[in-house]
Amino acid sequence: MRIAMIGHKRIPSREGGVEIVVEELSTRLVQMGHSVTAYNRKGNNVADKNADKEAHKLKKYKGIKIVNVPCPDKKALNAVVYSFIATIMALFGNYDVIHYHAEGPCSMLVIPHFFGIRTIATIHGLDWQRAKWGGFATKFLKFGEKCAAKYADEVIVLSTNVQQYFKDVYNRETIYIPNGVNKTEFREPDIIAKKFGLEKEKYILYLGRLVPEKGITYLLDAYSKIDTDIKLVIAGGGSHSSDYVQEVYEKAAKDERVVMTGFVQGHLLAELFSNCYLYTLPSDIEGMPISLLEAMSYGRRCLVSDIPENMETCKGFAQYFEKSNIEDLAKKLKASIETPEIYHTNDEIMEYCYRRFDWNKVTGASARLYIDAILNVERIDKV
Repeated sequence: MRIAMIGHKRIPSREGGVEIVVEELSTRLVQMGHSVTAYNRKGNNVADKNADKEAHKLKKYKGIKIVNVPCPDKKALNAVVYSFIATIMALFGNYDVIHYHAEGPCSMLVIPHFFGIRTIATIHGLDWQRAKWGGFATKFLKFGEKCAAKYADEVIVLSTNVQQYFKDVYNRETIYIPNGVNKTEFREPDIIAKKFGLEKEKYILYLGRLVPEKGITYLLDAYSKIDTDIKLVIAGGGSHSSDYVQEVYEKAAKDERVVMTGFVQGHLLAELFSNCYLYTLPSDIEGMPISLLEAMSYGRRCLVSDIPENMETCKGFAQYFEKSNIEDLAKKLKASIETPEIYHTNDEIMEYCYRRFDWNKVTGASARLYIDAILNVERIDKV
């Protein structure tokens, strides 16, 4: 099959979960013998200034053809312009399927639909709920959601919560296909010891974007309430909300136990996961967080907010605190430090994670959906 990917910022990149999903899926589709073209965004509006800025120079990556789409640096227009231009370019690509990722880019899905090109939409989360978006952006995201529900040949969702949302709001059947994880490579503390003074199992880790819906300020406030020599590491870069990033750094500066690493990837990322005592994700909103899956793939203890998406991901293999509740988070952090036996063993967590979240299964399920869309076969079964 000839497949186009539209909606991510750029690959290769760890700027967000969408980028990781597109890369992992596209790479495996190519290995299966399919032709995949990824439409990268070209411009200076990178979500993280430390991300791989060489990506826009690529023409091919791991067998994936890369097309760089010019788009404005203005954040409010970036996704709109990119999605439109990428879609118009894709109309001339003779693709069997165009796979749109995230609600905003799905707004352009209607164009190939009217030209008879099969389309797949992956809803990575209900993006319009995120605090960073203003009025126009929220309306644009909701419009994209409606386009996906009405016109996509198949809609993929990452949680049963969102699956029920599409059924209730649009009476649209969707396909639940979770994200996946790769086999982990454990690394002893080297870079993290030299650069940040971190020791094995002597720090709590948050790894993700520095955006309001991730609840990082809750975490910093809760951590300040507990008496411990275990450090708190905040790893990740900002996206769209510079005021919020500044607030996070200002809060972190008040506690010498807090370490801010900025954007991380590669060996540094692997070291942080390999050696943390506890991984925590205090989000108010999620789709299916890749970083949480990665933490579990390393067998890490995980303390996360009790939103449906986190609970569905971790089941009984994590501990939970009440969303947005700083006091409860502080209490659960303290309990996690003092009574580690409340968690499953590392091996049990890893075994659960690898059994349930497999990129090869994700790719196989996606490829079957492409074929069904091309053949106009209806299917609403789960993976």
